[in-house]
Amino acid sequence: MSERPTPQPGILKIAPYVPGRAAASGARPGIKLSANESPLGASPKAIEAYRTFADKLEIYPEGSSRELRSALGEVHGLDPDRIVAGAGSDELLHLLAQTYIGDGDEAVMSQYGFMVYPIVTQAAGGTPVMAPETDYCADVDALIGAVTDKTKIVFLANPNNPTGSYLNADALARLHAGIPANVLMVVDSAYAEYVTARDYTVGIDLVDRTENVVMVRTFSKMGLAGLRIGWLYGPEHVVDALNRIRGPFNLSTPAQAAGAAAARDVAFTKALNAHNALWRDWLTQKLNSNRVRALPSQGNFVLALFQDAETAASANAALLEEGLVVREMGGYGIGNGLRISIGSANAMEAVADCLARFMENK
Repeated sequence: MSERPTPQPGILKIAPYVPGRAAASGARPGIKLSANESPLGASPKAIEAYRTFADKLEIYPEGSSRELRSALGEVHGLDPDRIVAGAGSDELLHLLAQTYIGDGDEAVMSQYGFMVYPIVTQAAGGTPVMAPETDYCADVDALIGAVTDKTKIVFLANPNNPTGSYLNADALARLHAGIPANVLMVVDSAYAEYVTARDYTVGIDLVDRTENVVMVRTFSKMGLAGLRIGWLYGPEHVVDALNRIRGPFNLSTPAQAAGAAAARDVAFTKALNAHNALWRDWLTQKLNSNRVRALPSQGNFVLALFQDAETAASANAALLEEGLVVREMGGYGIGNGLRISIGSANAMEAVADCLARFMENK
């Protein structure tokens, strides 16, 4: 008998999620470009809504996030009763895994998919199965081929973090067609607000015409990362199951109010998209001209690939010297990569100039 409490089998084998490096401290102020945060901050309307609850913090939140779900329903044309709100999309991913994965089950995900997917799978007692990607993009045939009779969930980040790649509407439909009806397909559209590709779909159409697809979204990339607001749209039977284990007060009152205001502030969301598209494409072009391969991205970041891991590490050191904090990709298995979040115009120009000088000296 153990002399102290012990975790469930497999918990201590999970590699914990490592967030992006914080901004540098000290004499030189740092510019944080490591966490894919909003380049324009938060919606002023969301900030105002948040402040209105400063003197009501003693009161429990409304347990179902009704106002937030109503706002999302208005903006996206959805039935609010089929929406579940969570403390960030991470909580919803955990709830999905807890609900549908057990000991001996498997979850399929792409090779360079979001690092939280294997964590929630293993935490539920399941085994993550990685499907190889093709040139840093999810491969539909590989994902379908990885599904077995043990598979309970297929996770897909679309667009994907950290590569920025995406599957278009036809590819997404083909993936769903190749998955058994008893397997849940989770379409993680965390970066949907930044997509500019015309052939993209957030997944709402698939949810509406099937019984085994859910779409997961977040407000974190829209300027509310500090409030932890996520939401899910799914079939009634999935929503019912999640609500049975979801904490009754999992989203604070100020977060609910700010999220509802942010959802309705469509003009701010459009401004975010426009700023991001301009500087994402500008940075991609600049990096590609500096003997670095910048992958085409539909997110609010660019993945820069260098000749090797040593060069990437040296480039990261050069950026840090300039107070520019980006995300190293070794944890994702892309040792030669640096993920650069889109920030202000000045920040993007500083990154491009720094890396240009670095490559000239190589």
